[in-house]
Amino acid sequence: MENLICFSHLRWDFVWQRPQHLLTRLSRTFKIYFVEEPLALEEIQEPELEVLPTPANSNIANSNIIVIRLLLPDEKSGWIAQNSDKVQAVYNEMLQRFLKEQDITRPLIWFYTPMALDFLEIIPAYKLLIYDVMDQLAAFFGAPAGLAEREEKLLGIADIVLTGGISLYRSKAPFNKNTYLFPSGVEIEHYATAANSSNFKLPADLEGLKRPIIGYFGVIDERIDQPLLAFIAQSRPKWTILMIGPYAKIDPATLPQADNLHYIGMRNYKELPSYLAFFDVAMIPFALNEATEYLSPTKTLEYLAAGKPVVSTPIKDVIELYGEVVRVAATHADFVRQIEAALSSDPGMNTNRVKEILNQATWDSIAGKITGLIQEKIRNV
Repeated sequence: MENLICFSHLRWDFVWQRPQHLLTRLSRTFKIYFVEEPLALEEIQEPELEVLPTPANSNIANSNIIVIRLLLPDEKSGWIAQNSDKVQAVYNEMLQRFLKEQDITRPLIWFYTPMALDFLEIIPAYKLLIYDVMDQLAAFFGAPAGLAEREEKLLGIADIVLTGGISLYRSKAPFNKNTYLFPSGVEIEHYATAANSSNFKLPADLEGLKRPIIGYFGVIDERIDQPLLAFIAQSRPKWTILMIGPYAKIDPATLPQADNLHYIGMRNYKELPSYLAFFDVAMIPFALNEATEYLSPTKTLEYLAAGKPVVSTPIKDVIELYGEVVRVAATHADFVRQIEAALSSDPGMNTNRVKEILNQATWDSIAGKITGLIQEKIRNV
């Protein structure tokens, strides 16, 4: 098996999304080393490299995936403050030692974040460099200084650039002739059971909530249109607005509050269908801002696979890829009207077209095409 080292800004046991879906499938062909950003823990006294042979929260058990992360003393110890300029050097040294012990030479390199470019110092010889662009990270709140410049460098040296949406493809293709469009996919069978709520027992934290339930799952961050949530909750007090997901880069106390607006936290990938089954309408309530300009939400397909009517704000990729089967609302008032229409006897979905879209976008199919692309490139090295 070829060794593939992936450097990611997302943790393996965070929300199950594009990296986990693709890499679990690629691990059938490649040995995957998933390198996370450093993690500070109170019980750690000195830096150490943690190696997890069995990834936490895996949906597809596979021994060909190993998670690696540098553990650091927490902020209270003062270690990070005193050695902030040495963290990368420490990580490089420990990771280099690990790779040598494993006799890993000329691996495939896979980046999710340009901020990991410094790791190339310890891997001067590699077969291919792959950059999978799943977001316009430089546009996110709190983006590290220099990220845009590092991405420009990464685009210039990558052998393969994969893009997770049409807008991202158009943005990156001018910088690398080997740029390919691979919009995110869906595990149809995982979500199809949610089409019938009788397949599940009502989760305990949904007991007592009024129907209809207008639901969302995903990360709750600066991309969420908070005024929209407040407007829906206030204008339709008999509806339940259900937000499922972890908070990121946002103070939960600043989110709109209402008796019918519920934030219940993160649920793991395996649990999501049991919640989605009780959505009457699924929503994509993203604001139109710099962080969402290139967004292509994976959850669109997941909602559709569950047979749920979907209402979205006018995200460009949602309109271009799924506009035939998703209701799109340009204003807060129109968003409420579209939900009302979706709750009617005509949810506005062409079920045959939904099936066509889903069957063309399975993670197995996407991973298979990417595997073939990588193997072709290897043969030509």
